[in-house]
Amino acid sequence: MEKDAIKLFENKKVRVEWDDTKEKWFFSIIDVIEVLTDSSIPRRYWSDLKIKLKEEGFEMYEKIVQLKLLSSDGKRYDTDCADTELLLRLIQSIPSKKAEPFKLWLAKIGNERIDETHDPELAFDRAMKTYLRKGYSKEWINQRLKTIEVRKELTDEWERVGIKKTSEFAILTNEITNAWSDLTVKEYKKLKNLKKENLRDNMSNVELVLNMLAEVATKEISKEENPKQFEESRKVAKRGGTIAGNARKEIEQQTGKLVITPQNHLETISKKKRIKQ
Repeated sequence: MEKDAIKLFENKKVRVEWDDTKEKWFFSIIDVIEVLTDSSIPRRYWSDLKIKLKEEGFEMYEKIVQLKLLSSDGKRYDTDCADTELLLRLIQSIPSKKAEPFKLWLAKIGNERIDETHDPELAFDRAMKTYLRKGYSKEWINQRLKTIEVRKELTDEWERVGIKKTSEFAILTNEITNAWSDLTVKEYKKLKNLKKENLRDNMSNVELVLNMLAEVATKEISKEENPKQFEESRKVAKRGGTIAGNARKEIEQQTGKLVITPQNHLETISKKKRIKQ
């Protein structure tokens, strides 16, 4: 897939660029403003909006990213861009009928999340409905929800031994993944042609099971050895992943087939739907 992409919104173009390093989509703020406001001078509108937001106490300058985006004259110019989170925040401040559907959606999502803090079971119900709408089988969904439970138990264990930072969680997850799959998380997602999509949502049943095995093994080893330093937990993560890695190699040896392939689960579902049609 090309790194640059163009999204269409009501027949108007919004320039979008994927950042491989940050693993985020960045949207041209000017383009979004033009679409939502029909302003003939979106740059002036954006300039005024920045002043308004600053007066409201919203500091955004460190969040805005300047990217060289392709213009209508065929040249690239520095353009103010926002990731999804910042873009949704900006949309909230745009008084436009076209922005209202986004605002209503954000309010609905916010209310759902608050309800889920009081009753976590609602989050599982929501996840089940979402997966069903995408075409996943109930058997796959049950297994996927089990991976969420296993993951939570592992992160609880990491927190117990003093690991708190999101960046450290990511490093340990990467160690586990690399040990069982011989791929980093980034390489794994690239193999399956994924960007923001969740890697586990695109795993086969065997991949999911092996990933769970790796995380369960890591949790159990950590509970027994009670690592005191981050580097010790990192070694435990590698050992836990290796257990699942050995299982993967045994499966491949016995079946003569690779466990990890570029095919992702959603593609498999789409193909089955097309065949039925």
